[in-house]
Amino acid sequence: MKGLFLLLSICLTVSVSAQKAITVSGKAQGTYYVVKYLGRDTVSLQPEIEAIFRQIDRSLSLYIPSSLINRFNKGDKIMMDDHMRAVVKKAQEVSRVTGGLFDITVKPLVDLWGFGVVRHNNGRPSEDAIRRTLRQVDYQNLTLRARYLIKKQPGVEIDCNGIAQGYTSDVIAKFLLSRGISNYLVDVGGELVALGNNEQGKPWSVGIERLQRGSGPQNLLMMTNGAVATSGNYQRFFEEGGSRFAHTINPRTGEAIHNNIISVTVTAPDAITADAYDNALILLGVDKGLEFIRDHPRLNLGAFYIYKDADGQVREKYSEGFFEQR
Repeated sequence: MKGLFLLLSICLTVSVSAQKAITVSGKAQGTYYVVKYLGRDTVSLQPEIEAIFRQIDRSLSLYIPSSLINRFNKGDKIMMDDHMRAVVKKAQEVSRVTGGLFDITVKPLVDLWGFGVVRHNNGRPSEDAIRRTLRQVDYQNLTLRARYLIKKQPGVEIDCNGIAQGYTSDVIAKFLLSRGISNYLVDVGGELVALGNNEQGKPWSVGIERLQRGSGPQNLLMMTNGAVATSGNYQRFFEEGGSRFAHTINPRTGEAIHNNIISVTVTAPDAITADAYDNALILLGVDKGLEFIRDHPRLNLGAFYIYKDADGQVREKYSEGFFEQR
């Protein structure tokens, strides 16, 4: 048995090393993408990968006037394509599990706070404006009927930016598998999915920034089958009255996030799941977020929080087994 195991290990190593390491990268969906994979065919897959981006953008991009999502937001229903249907179904599932803490109907609030397609810096909205806008926000105001997405009341609009990049990473990963590629790392704007090994025959390594003094520049996640996504309040934000208001909006309260969380990195079986739950977990905060993970073991989530304690010191806390190989 040991001899058979050694033979299989040698065959795997030879198989991986016989393949060429290929990297394609570029700009898409308002961010970057990097796709690394091992293959014997040196013909670049970049044209087909970028065609996937264009196809998903025609469905879910708020920056394309004729996209399906914009047509839905202007009307009362839409016939969904496969991309929109997959994303909306997953979003509704996550909304139910989190009690509406993740909610794609949050778009009116995102626009109100100035983080939407049309950016503005008008400061914190009034309590009255937030209260009025909250009337339009509720995932239960969406109905999925066969291939149709239907609004239950006027004024409901959706924004899938909190889940679409993770979904895109998964779609590209499935495309690579369809081409017989079983060793890859796909990164779309920091939403990653990995399978197999790198050119050294070792697991793919994903670095996580560490801001705590004396802790070193980063930790490494070793991944052979899984996904990771990060949400933080250090990219899009404004400061007012001594508080930093970031682009993640709480659909329950209408407030832009202004807690002590710097970032949360989430692991999951696929990137769409990691991408969706990082939004909910950053809103829950450290202790409630880690409790949520413990209470929902079937989701197979992990989380790594970077936050400031009551004294303003940067701290880290993570779920059990977070740095175990996936």
